[in-house]
Amino acid sequence: MYKISLRDTLLITINLELNPYSELPSSAFWKTGVTQENPYAINNIYKKKFDIKPNTQIATAGSCFGQHVGNHLKRNGYQVIDEEIAPPGLPDELHQKYGFSLYSARYGNIYTVKQLLQLAQEVAGERKPENYIWEKNGKYFDALRPAVEPDGHETEQEVIEHRDFHIEKVKDVFTKMDLFIFTLGLTEMWVHKECGTVYPTAPGTICGEFNENIYEFKNAEFREIINDFNKFQQTVRKIRSDKPFRILLTVSPIPLTATASGMHVLVSTVHSKSILRAVAGQLSTNKRHIDYFPSYEIVNNPRLHSTTFKENLRSVRDETVQMVMKHFSREYPSIQKGKEIEKNLKNNKKIIEDIQCEEALLEAFNK
Repeated sequence: MYKISLRDTLLITINLELNPYSELPSSAFWKTGVTQENPYAINNIYKKKFDIKPNTQIATAGSCFGQHVGNHLKRNGYQVIDEEIAPPGLPDELHQKYGFSLYSARYGNIYTVKQLLQLAQEVAGERKPENYIWEKNGKYFDALRPAVEPDGHETEQEVIEHRDFHIEKVKDVFTKMDLFIFTLGLTEMWVHKECGTVYPTAPGTICGEFNENIYEFKNAEFREIINDFNKFQQTVRKIRSDKPFRILLTVSPIPLTATASGMHVLVSTVHSKSILRAVAGQLSTNKRHIDYFPSYEIVNNPRLHSTTFKENLRSVRDETVQMVMKHFSREYPSIQKGKEIEKNLKNNKKIIEDIQCEEALLEAFNK
């Protein structure tokens, strides 16, 4: 039997004391931070960079999962901007169908940073939208937000007028906000070859017709997305006359419904989400005004063995959303008390749990 000498024992003790891992918290190790940790209440998974005060004006945008964040903040008394409210007489249950009460303006889901930049440039007058009116069955649609008018418009002029109104409202959002919460969703996109217009959905899905001579598929890379997001910030600062604002990023945990990349959808999903997570990390690590909330990691925690998703292994369960928001609430608790929250819910009937996700419609084309 090998005996450890007193000298060896002292050296081991000294090495442990000098080891950079010896004083780290349990959250720094996989065994104690994940394997043995309660996945419904993970310690130290998120520490906020800045406060969200009761009077902080919050704007929300992004991919489908981002709707949950906005709903949670509304329920808990935070000031979430809504510049395009539903017209009087439209039943509450139809608000989301027509793009109301989803985000701070009626832009629908903004899946890519390129699409977000394009919107900001349009608001700033730096870009005039081209080739954005699509037709289907005699009706006309705004291809940059095709789902907000599911029945379409009677004329192209109606589309133009509605978009002009929308852009003015988005300008109000960018001007008023103190905090911009954006959920990164996709790297894949469809682009008009000639003018570069980026669309949230492929032509021929919700509306329009696909023509390979006109449209092309693109998959954004890391550096491109970083550059686009920095340009977005510059453009918004211009709109705001250099008034500063803060940003909270999340990455949608929802997998791709389908991919046109040529890769298997699982490989394509991991490829896309990995790039977006790296983008969020790069931006939030290097900028004090940008924070990242790990909704993606909480949902995809291997400790939960995919139980966070519904049977299609794509849609996130309601219980999962509640779990994610509980982690969020640790740093940003409700600014209302019990009865106030209940009263707020009654006064905000527009807060509906179902989310609208155009990308999910691609499943209809699965033969």
